[in-house]
Amino acid sequence: MIDILPARAVDAGWLAEIHAQAFDDSWSAADIATLLDGPGTYAFAARFDGAPAAFILCRVVADEAEILTLATIPAGRRRGGAAALIDAGAAAALAGGAVNLFLEVAQDNHSAVALYNGKGFVEVGRRRGYYRRPDGAVAALLMRLDLNN
Repeated sequence: MIDILPARAVDAGWLAEIHAQAFDDSWSAADIATLLDGPGTYAFAARFDGAPAAFILCRVVADEAEILTLATIPAGRRRGGAAALIDAGAAAALAGGAVNLFLEVAQDNHSAVALYNGKGFVEVGRRRGYYRRPDGAVAALLMRLDLNN
């Protein structure tokens, strides 16, 4: 069972633990708390059978919103949590006055790109050589979801 709950700056410690399991270049609890204390920033966490497994961190500025990060622990992947978090983040962005939701994702993160495409995001740009890899760098895909559709 997946439960989607709001997350706050006081949750930054366990959010950072999830982020560290999801990304090599992870964010600290202080980084996450600072973002969550900022204006227009919000987060939701997904729990599977009561255990934290994923979270989304977003920000609304004027009529645009951005997914700052979406992190899922390896054992929680492909269980619907990320999709449910995108839905929660998009609904909150729309309620906050946003008409578009943006994100960037590494071009070689095929499962994430497929997830975002499946949720209706479209590629609107690229940042070449943005993400460093041991054998070079890959582009960041800039993607947008129209929240009014």
